[in-house]
Amino acid sequence: MKALTASILFACLSTTVVAQSNYKESSNSFAKYTIKGEFKDLENAKKFIDAAYKTKRDSSSTKNNILRAMVYSSLAYADSTRKLKGDKDHIDASIDAVNRIRQKDRSHYENELNYVNQNLIAAYIYKANKEIEKNEYEKAYNSFLEVERLGSQSEDVLRNLAYLSAQAGKTEEAINYYKKLIVGTEVNALTYISLTKLYKTNKDNQSYLSTLQKARELYPEDKTILFLLVEAFAENKSYQAITPIIAEAIKYEPDNIELYYLAGFSNENVGNIAEAKKYYGKVLDLDDNNYDANLALGLIHLNEFLKDKNNLEAQYSAQDYLLKANGIKPYAENALKGLALFYETSDDQEQLDRVKTLLNQLSNN
Repeated sequence: MKALTASILFACLSTTVVAQSNYKESSNSFAKYTIKGEFKDLENAKKFIDAAYKTKRDSSSTKNNILRAMVYSSLAYADSTRKLKGDKDHIDASIDAVNRIRQKDRSHYENELNYVNQNLIAAYIYKANKEIEKNEYEKAYNSFLEVERLGSQSEDVLRNLAYLSAQAGKTEEAINYYKKLIVGTEVNALTYISLTKLYKTNKDNQSYLSTLQKARELYPEDKTILFLLVEAFAENKSYQAITPIIAEAIKYEPDNIELYYLAGFSNENVGNIAEAKKYYGKVLDLDDNNYDANLALGLIHLNEFLKDKNNLEAQYSAQDYLLKANGIKPYAENALKGLALFYETSDDQEQLDRVKTLLNQLSNN
């Protein structure tokens, strides 16, 4: 940020003014600073340009404003702790000086103004980083907005704007920044995940799901995307979409009972009964006292028994699983209703009366 082009230095050193004027002193000190990088020279440059900026005529002078903008933009970055005090913050003083430069004069000072711009960008980024350290996300977001306004359109700036707007609760702004990222740059899986979470916050389920599916195409090996997609399909009861990918999810977490149950339930809902039995059985391998899996297997075998009363395997299996489910949750209505239908089908009037009594008690409570 300290290096100036030869043309800038020449302009600073060769300005025709009264010998040893405040402007000249500031110009010389600033030239020394750009060469040696010593803060005392920058401090002197500030002192003298302030002295040269007292009257209305001084503050309307293009040469004064150019030098003042360069000095204060340098301070904005170099004096990050604001050791040197003034009526305005260094950033604000620099911007004020730039704003006072007439539009018709600006083309003559392109190098100088670029120098100011780069210093201000660096100063705002430094300011934003300090604000992030304090969890002041809205302030940091506003600082990066200034970086963007100054013309920095880098991927890093866009990423920061996306992240900080999300942290500041500016959901729509964050979505727009993340959308720009995924369209205009190469991004990682986390960028897509961040965007999907924003859609979820916004209750935009269609965009949430379509973005997850796109992310799945791009990052088929990413576990987080896979699990979010499984969860989304489950919430939408899209069981046909779960069955092709649930086995892959289970590979990541082979002891996850909920995944096995979801696999069983999804396959059952699409008519893959053999697969459903297998997955429900896996649940019971991990937890023999799992009520839902016992009930599910009991009802599957009960349906087989209802279709064929000579199917003894289905009859015994239905009885075993339904009794097991009832033992785990004695007053669970679904298990009792399954047993009632089983005993009615198997002509066991004594057990049927017992179960009906329990159901009546539950309905009266």
